[in-house]
Amino acid sequence: MPKLATWLREKDEKYFQPFFARHPEIEICNALKGGVSISDADGLLLTGGSDIAPEFLKQPIPDPSILEKDVDVARDKWEFAAVDQALARGLPILSICKGMQLFNLALGGTLKLDIPGHKAPEQKDHDIQSLRSQTGAAHRFDKVNSSHHQAVDSLGKGLAVEAWCADDDIIEQIRLRNYPFALGVQYHPERGKIYDSLFEDFFSRLANNR
Repeated sequence: MPKLATWLREKDEKYFQPFFARHPEIEICNALKGGVSISDADGLLLTGGSDIAPEFLKQPIPDPSILEKDVDVARDKWEFAAVDQALARGLPILSICKGMQLFNLALGGTLKLDIPGHKAPEQKDHDIQSLRSQTGAAHRFDKVNSSHHQAVDSLGKGLAVEAWCADDDIIEQIRLRNYPFALGVQYHPERGKIYDSLFEDFFSRLANNR
């Protein structure tokens, strides 16, 4: 049985459960609920959450007041270590929202620490934000449900941009070049109804990784 390692908040489980339910052959190993070793995993899912703790940013923070206060240092520590171990093993990685930002940092990138216009309530669950995508991207969406106040700034080593917000060029999708599957999306595919192909692609790679 393929094992998917993740750190999933209780309030997010309802969004992911319909996708997980279609693949009962995959064991979901949630590090929030107990120790999860990447050495036993077949893939890594990095999900949304609060801002990454300042000690992991490795960049100047001109105004600390713009950062959210409800950070989770234990989670960040586990996820950074999990990324390193997953990359070393060549595991498939899907990173979502905060997860994409963390993935970029793990590869040496930086973040825009506060951006305007990307956290309107209607953007959270509705696919209304227009994207422009690279023609070669395997997953292309005209509009997405992106809701966030931070974003990727400088790219981490080996990363390529696959999609940008059509209005202001904020990065919305990245991939790791020359790697079997490592995709980061700033939007929330677990909250929408148009992203089945993305999840199916990811889940299929877990099974193939065994």
